[in-house]
Amino acid sequence: MDSHNAVEALRTPRARVTAGWIAAVLIVHIGINVGFFAPIQVLLGLHSEAITPQQKNATLSLVTGVGAAVSMIANPLFGALSDRTTSRFGRRIPWIVAGTLGGALALLLMSTAHTVSLLVVGWALMQAAGNAALAAVLAVVPDKVPVEQRGTVGGLVALGQTVGILIGAGIGMVAASDLVFGYAIVAVVIALCSIPFVLLRQDVVLPAQEREPFAWVSFLKGFWISPKQYPDFGWAWITRFLLYLSSQLFLVYLLFFLQDELHHPQPATGVLVLSSVYAGFVILSSVVAGRLSDRDGKRKRYVLISAVITAAAALLMAAAPNFAVAIGGAVLLGIGFGAFLAVDYALLTQVLPHADSRAKDLGVINVANSLPQVFAPLIAWLSVSWLGGYATLFICAAVVALAGGLLVNRIKMVA
Repeated sequence: MDSHNAVEALRTPRARVTAGWIAAVLIVHIGINVGFFAPIQVLLGLHSEAITPQQKNATLSLVTGVGAAVSMIANPLFGALSDRTTSRFGRRIPWIVAGTLGGALALLLMSTAHTVSLLVVGWALMQAAGNAALAAVLAVVPDKVPVEQRGTVGGLVALGQTVGILIGAGIGMVAASDLVFGYAIVAVVIALCSIPFVLLRQDVVLPAQEREPFAWVSFLKGFWISPKQYPDFGWAWITRFLLYLSSQLFLVYLLFFLQDELHHPQPATGVLVLSSVYAGFVILSSVVAGRLSDRDGKRKRYVLISAVITAAAALLMAAAPNFAVAIGGAVLLGIGFGAFLAVDYALLTQVLPHADSRAKDLGVINVANSLPQVFAPLIAWLSVSWLGGYATLFICAAVVALAGGLLVNRIKMVA
């Protein structure tokens, strides 16, 4: 490998990426998110109810909480390992292949679970494998996409999560009476969706001589990114944590909210309807906001606006007397969170501390996605069981979203 390629592996990209490349990244991102959200939205809730019908809320909170704890470690860990990978296929492709295949096997294991412990183990393995793939997928954007294209690409890649949520809800509805079939569908989807990106073979190769010698002390120290030394990175982390926490507070008990509070006759179908409405507006909002932020270079204002809209959605859900009003909440949440997903991802890629550790640094950022999955089930359980019910839960979501929107203004490096 010549010196030009050594520079290419670590430099800020200049050449614009093609529509085919973006599509391949989008597809693999969709598959990974189907693997996460089909269980989170429907399958785990139904599975928890089947195993422990009298303790379904507690079981669901335990399973999702353990899985989130695993993801907080797995994402930055596998990201750091992918940063150091010198495979001839590139830094990211080996981890995408291993993560998606491992996730598919974990889902098949979960389909056999008849005890809470096996369900916990299966979901923990899925989170570990899925986050190995996710860390690599997210890092390909700063690896390959120039700064002036990142809002647009971020908006499109953000659709991966949205479409994953939508497909996950659809699988949940179809498989509501057959969990084994549901998990099998998800396993097939997560494995197949990695194929287009792998076949493109457009990953950037890191020459072995450019990789720093491995030392455990420096490797472990690398996971601490000082907010004092890199304050913009720290504020970006906090903003993302709060907005994702608000989103998780919407999702974690959505099935039970429709079932127990709004008395929807078919709650799994209701989740699909709300997810479809949400997804449609996320698609519209993320594409528009991403393009606008690329055009004017102003990222923070869109994050603040998205936080205000997300808070409004939460307050509407808190007051929702029926399913029709809940649909209105899904519309507002889609608009708000869609704009956030597109613009925040572009913003984050501009505050990464080091070019040679993009996946690890994004993995540290992605702890802000995973940590809410630990706190959200606990906050939801306390809110619903002890602090006034679902209205309290959604009011908490509104307050958290507004806090995240206000704190984004502390970032100085990005307009």
